[in-house]
Amino acid sequence: MPDLSRHMMALSPLVPSWCINLLLAACAALALWGLARRVRGSVWRLLAGLGVALWLYNPQRITETWHPLPETALVVVDQSASMNERNRGEMARNAAASVQAAMNRVPGLVPRIVTVREAQHGGTRLFAALQQAAADIPPSRLAGAVLITDGEDHDVPAAVPDTLNPDDGHGHRTRLPLHVLLTGRGEETDRHLRVLQAPPFAIVGKDVTIRVQIDDQGAPAQPGSATQLTLTQGNGATFTRPVKIGEPQDITLPVTHPGEMLIGLSAPELPGEVSTRNNHDVIRINGVRDRLRALLVSGTPNQGERVWRRLLKADPSVDLVHFTILRPPDRDDGTPLSDLALIAFPVNELFQQKVGQFDLIILDGFENRGILPEAYLRNIVNHIREGGGLLLIGGPEFLTPGSLQDTPLADILPAHVTTADGMAIQRFKPDLTETGMRHPVTSGLPGTPEHAGSKPGWGPWYRSLRSDSARGEVLMTGPDHQPLLVLDHADKGRVAFLMSDQAWLWSHGEGGGGPQSELLRRISHWLMKEPELEENQLEASIAAGQMTITRRSVTTGPAPVVHVTAPDGTSQQVTLDPAGNTGLARARLPATQDGIWTVRDDAGHEAFAAPRAEDPLEFADLRATASVLGPMAAATGGGVHWLGADAQAPSLPEMAMADGSHASSASCFAFPARNAHSVSGQQASAVLPAWAMGLFVLLMVFMAWWRESRP
Repeated sequence: MPDLSRHMMALSPLVPSWCINLLLAACAALALWGLARRVRGSVWRLLAGLGVALWLYNPQRITETWHPLPETALVVVDQSASMNERNRGEMARNAAASVQAAMNRVPGLVPRIVTVREAQHGGTRLFAALQQAAADIPPSRLAGAVLITDGEDHDVPAAVPDTLNPDDGHGHRTRLPLHVLLTGRGEETDRHLRVLQAPPFAIVGKDVTIRVQIDDQGAPAQPGSATQLTLTQGNGATFTRPVKIGEPQDITLPVTHPGEMLIGLSAPELPGEVSTRNNHDVIRINGVRDRLRALLVSGTPNQGERVWRRLLKADPSVDLVHFTILRPPDRDDGTPLSDLALIAFPVNELFQQKVGQFDLIILDGFENRGILPEAYLRNIVNHIREGGGLLLIGGPEFLTPGSLQDTPLADILPAHVTTADGMAIQRFKPDLTETGMRHPVTSGLPGTPEHAGSKPGWGPWYRSLRSDSARGEVLMTGPDHQPLLVLDHADKGRVAFLMSDQAWLWSHGEGGGGPQSELLRRISHWLMKEPELEENQLEASIAAGQMTITRRSVTTGPAPVVHVTAPDGTSQQVTLDPAGNTGLARARLPATQDGIWTVRDDAGHEAFAAPRAEDPLEFADLRATASVLGPMAAATGGGVHWLGADAQAPSLPEMAMADGSHASSASCFAFPARNAHSVSGQQASAVLPAWAMGLFVLLMVFMAWWRESRP
C-alpha cells in the first residue's frame, strides 16, 4: 500500500514557556497602564510585544509520512460436537477457506483463522476463543470478527465485550462488527428430552420419582400437545408414559435390586427435527438397602466380641443388636439374676417374633446349654433358608455335648467338627486356598500373595477346630490344611463358619497382625448379599467409547464367552481374557451407540452399561439458529448470513472495507477502515521566518514612536 502524508501545526518554543508567558504578562500590564493613562502608542507597543512572544513560541508546520498497516479480521470456526450433525463441520471448514480467500482480496484486510474444538463440560465457547485470539492483536488493528457456527454458543456475554468495543486510550470507544455465518438454510427444529430431577440413590423395595420434560425447540407452540415417553429398564422391561410438551412430568419407578439400576428414556422423533440424539437419555440410580439389621449373640465374654461390636457399630448402614450370655442356665451359683443381667435376654422376642427382621445373625462362641429351644433354632434355620445370613465363630464350645452342630442348625452348617481330637492347639498362620485367591471375600486382602503358591504375610493364630467334613467353599485353611473359613449357600440364604475364635489376635498386632477388620467386614457384607462381593458376577462399564466387560468366577475353566447386545438390537459374542489366578476375566470392545447395552454369560448372569454424556450442555439444543448470536451481531453492527445446504459450495456474502457510515447486511459483511498506520518520516518548517517577525516588530516600534511624537 502507498505511503500517505498528513500536515499539522505545532509549537517549538525557543526559550522556556514560562519566560514567554512572563513577557506576555508584562506587555499586557504595560498596555493596560498606558491605556489607563492615555499614553500614546500603547497599542503599538503591545503589538510589538505580541510579535516577539509569537516569534519565541516558534510555530511550525509538521508534515508526517504514514505507512498504512493492514487490519486483522478474526475468523472463528466452530468445530464442537454439535457441528457433527448434517455435515456442519465440513461446511464450516469450507466456508472458512472461502472467507479467507475473499478477505485476502480486500486491500488492507488480513484474516486470522481460529478453530474452536469441543469443550469438556462447558459447551461451545466461541467468545472465550475470540478474546484469547485477540489478545496479541493491537486494538487499533482489529477490524472485527466472523463466527462460522451453527449458532449454538454457551458463553454469549450480556453486553458487547471489550474485544469488540476497544478504547483508544483517550476515552473513545470504537464498536467493531461481529458477523455470523450459520451452517444451514434457515431456522431448524429439535426435540430435547431433559431429566430435571433423578436421585442418585434410592432404597431397594421403595419407589423412586424422577422428573422429566420434553421441549420442542424452534417449533410453533401448541398448547396441550403431548407425546409418549418410553422407559426401558436394564432387565429389558419397557413401558410408556404420556408427557405434555414443555411441562415437567413426574414418573414413579420401583427400585428392584441393590447396585446400579439403568433406566433408558426415549422420546419419539419430532417430524423434521435436525437430530434425535438428544431425544434419549439414561438415568443411573444406585439401589441401596435400608439400614441392615444385625444380631450378635456372644457366649461368655471374650476378646472377639469387642472386635465385632466395634466393626458393626462403625458401619453407618448397620443397626446392631448385641447380647452377651453372662451365665448359662445350668450354672446356678445362687447369685440373683438381677445382679447378673443388665437386661433380660428376650429369647421369645428375638427368635420367635422378630427373627425374620435380621439380615445377619452372628453367634460368637455361643454355647447353647438349653438357652435356645429347638423350636427357636428351627426358626433361625428357616429364616436363613428364606434369605438371611448366619455367621458362626467356633471355639471350644463345639467340643461339648449338645453343641450347635447337634441341633437343627446342623442342616445348614457348612462344616462338621470331629468329635475326637476336635481342637488343634498349635501355632499356625492362616493360608488361602485356590478358591480363596479368587473369591472376593478373601481375594486381594492386605498381605495376600500376588502369586499362587506363596504364603500370606499374616500373623499367627494358636487354636482352631478340626472338621471331618465340609461343604461349600473353603477359602482359608489352618493346621494340616484343615478348613478355617467356609462359606456356603442354604437355599436363598448364606452361612459362614469361621472355625477359630482367635481372629482378634490380628487386631493386636500378633506376629505382625493381619487384615482382621477387612476380613470380617467382607464376610458380614457377603452374608448380607452386597453385590460387589458376589463370588460369580458380571460387570460392564463404558467410557470414552470403549466397553469394559469383567467377569468374576471362583471356578477355573476355559476362557468365558459373553453375549453383548447393543441398543439397536445387534448382538455379538466376545471371549474374555483371564487375568491370572484372580478369578477375573476381561475384554474391551467399541461401544459408541447411545442407550443401554446388555451383556449375558452362559451361567445366566447379566450386566448393563450405558455411555455417559460427555457434555450434556453441548447436545441440549442441536438446532442451527440465529436466535442466540443474532442479537449480539445486531448490537455490533454486524450481519447474519446462512450458508445454505451445499457443504461443498457454501453461500457467502461480500467482504468489504468501509467507513463507519456503511452498515453490514446479510449480503455484505463490512469492516471499518480504522486508518491503522506507522509513522515513517516527519519534517518540520517554521511558519513565521525570523526576518519577517523582526521586520514586523521594528514596524510596530516605529509606529509607537511616530504616535508618541505627534502633538
